[in-house]
Amino acid sequence: MYHQANMLEAHHQLLEMATKTESDDHMGKMRLELDEFESSRSAATENLEALSGDEQQDPNHKSKRKRYHRHTQHQIQEMEAFFKECPHPDDKQRKELSRRLNLELLQVKFWFQNKRTQMKAHHERSENQQLRTENERLRADNIRFKEALSNATCPNCGGPAALGEMSFDEQHLRIENARLREEIDRISAIAAKYVGKPMIPYPNLSPPHHGLPSSRSLDLGVEQFGIAGGDIFGGTASDLLRSVAAPTEADKPMIIELAVAAMEELIRMTQAGEPLWLPSVEYNSTEILNEEEYFNTFPRGIGPTPLGFKSEASRDSAIVIMNHMNLVEILMDVNQWSSVFSSIVSRAMTLEVLSTGVAGNYNGALQVMTAEFQVPSPLVPTRENYFVRYCKQHGDGTWAVVDVSLDNLHQTSIPRCRRRPSGCVMQELQNGYSKVMWVEHVEVDDRPAAHNMYHTLVNSGLAFGAKRWLATLERQCERLASLMASNIPSSDAGVITSPEGRKSMLKLAERMVMSFSSGVGASTAHTWTVVSGSTGADDVRVMTRKSMDDPGRPPGIVLSAATSFWIPVPPKRVFDFLRNENSRSEWDILSNGGLVQEMAHIANGHDPGNCVSLLRVNSGNSSQSNMLILQESCTDSTGSYVVYAPVDIVAMNVVLSGGDPDYVALLPSGFAILPDGPSSSSSSSSSHSHGGGGGSLLTVAFQILVDSLPTAKLSLGSIATVNNLIKCTVERIKAAVLMEN
Repeated sequence: MYHQANMLEAHHQLLEMATKTESDDHMGKMRLELDEFESSRSAATENLEALSGDEQQDPNHKSKRKRYHRHTQHQIQEMEAFFKECPHPDDKQRKELSRRLNLELLQVKFWFQNKRTQMKAHHERSENQQLRTENERLRADNIRFKEALSNATCPNCGGPAALGEMSFDEQHLRIENARLREEIDRISAIAAKYVGKPMIPYPNLSPPHHGLPSSRSLDLGVEQFGIAGGDIFGGTASDLLRSVAAPTEADKPMIIELAVAAMEELIRMTQAGEPLWLPSVEYNSTEILNEEEYFNTFPRGIGPTPLGFKSEASRDSAIVIMNHMNLVEILMDVNQWSSVFSSIVSRAMTLEVLSTGVAGNYNGALQVMTAEFQVPSPLVPTRENYFVRYCKQHGDGTWAVVDVSLDNLHQTSIPRCRRRPSGCVMQELQNGYSKVMWVEHVEVDDRPAAHNMYHTLVNSGLAFGAKRWLATLERQCERLASLMASNIPSSDAGVITSPEGRKSMLKLAERMVMSFSSGVGASTAHTWTVVSGSTGADDVRVMTRKSMDDPGRPPGIVLSAATSFWIPVPPKRVFDFLRNENSRSEWDILSNGGLVQEMAHIANGHDPGNCVSLLRVNSGNSSQSNMLILQESCTDSTGSYVVYAPVDIVAMNVVLSGGDPDYVALLPSGFAILPDGPSSSSSSSSSHSHGGGGGSLLTVAFQILVDSLPTAKLSLGSIATVNNLIKCTVERIKAAVLMEN
């Protein structure tokens, strides 16, 4: 054993010696090759220097290195210029350059080779830098998408979801959510530059009478006047909408998640049938929501219905004469939205725009808003909402806009009304038409409740439901179509055919109707005061407004008075009586029994009741000889309006000639006619049915200039005069329509 161990050790030593010898030989060879490479390199360098120099070596000089000589500036400029034209010169061109620049032929050849190598290296560095930047961007996108997908939740149980469990649409929503977060961060960084102030892109209050004319496609006028009032006898109004602040940075991720979930719920609500939606017994085309089935289908939402709140939900559809993109624009522009739905939206304001959308349209637009919704009567409390509005495109020609309340973000305030996912889906049709499916779903604390007269109307959903929104949209689309019409028959007497005159007159009438709508409801922007001595359901309520520096209103103190009452006459009959110029002398005390004649009119839709008219009163009173009456009457399946205002004949001549209508002073008065409840029969094809054989809820509202000095004080005599005027008008209307009925 010992002998074998010695043999193994000796063998191991021999192996080590052999390996060391081979290694030494290999290193020796490498050194030899390196020395040869250095030597050849040195020789090549000397040859290049010899070729680049322009002086001959002194034969007596023993040095191996020749003095290096740079090209002159002139030589470099000439070769640079030639290189731009021809980077690969041939032999003939190189000879010509060497002769002209006094250089060796090889010097020219090597200079162009070096220049090409230099340019190639420069281009490679630039491309590498671009590729590196693109790689970093893709890496960041990949990380962001992975984070968005890793935070996905299961729509059924609310727990984390694996990627394979998510549909393509859900993945797309998560990716879009990540993009929205990035845009919010960018906007927040800009907002941080301002001294601690929340970024409010549209800080102006935008009710119909405060909005500015839009610069977009719908050029409809909006009245502008300041309300400095609601303070009769020192009273002030509580304005809850102004107390809502813009969302904080911590709120924005929650708002985005809520908006995406609301959009998904709205789409499913518009597509679902029974048992989620049940047909309404009052209106054939309207559907009501099965609440039990709703909470089974959407268990998460914005939480359970608060204690003491009641739910109102309805769905309706219609085909309107407007392009779907124009509809989207109306809904996403707070000024246009407020003006088109002025009979419903008493005030609206955009607090913050979280996203303006992509690709130059409203796809992905997200904005936080407040709005106040009304019924045209001081006896029905308004509904205030703080919500987010989200717009999204779903395939070609289909868009959806959804609202959902954000009241949970501010637990300190107790909302009286909150919006579950509500909105509409618009689908493009041929010839500029669109199909609109509208869903309204709210929960409301109806304390204080509306007056007993309006209980049935409000509880049926006609006051704030989908049918009213959609009927108003249909009527406004017809109005806009009549504004754009070019084939106006000139044979009818009194028809205004001039496009400029029609546009100016319709713009003036629109401002008049919006002014009337803003001052007839129970908005918290102003305070109604019941006139002492009034008793019963038809109490007269008054308020004051101070008009100053507004060309659209006469300066001074304006006294507004309104009253609502029930009359056992169908709404259509009341509407036809009030809009007819032949029966005007039966109720209009200010006409002094004079004959009223229609001077001109513009049709506003298929229903003959939708019309703008210019009336003249042939009265013996000399003070009224230069006065005309501008009147607009409009009707749909949920209500009717007759609004009028005296106008100066000189100013109207300017308007009919296409002049600016914003400088015509107006004090509108008029009537709002609503059905006292849902109709038991469907609408006929020729005209709307406003409650079938039921009664009407009629609101009468007057505006009277009691003093031309804005600083003057209101006298009790003025209030008594207006009170007597409105009561006398109500008595005349009741007597006339009841006798006719």
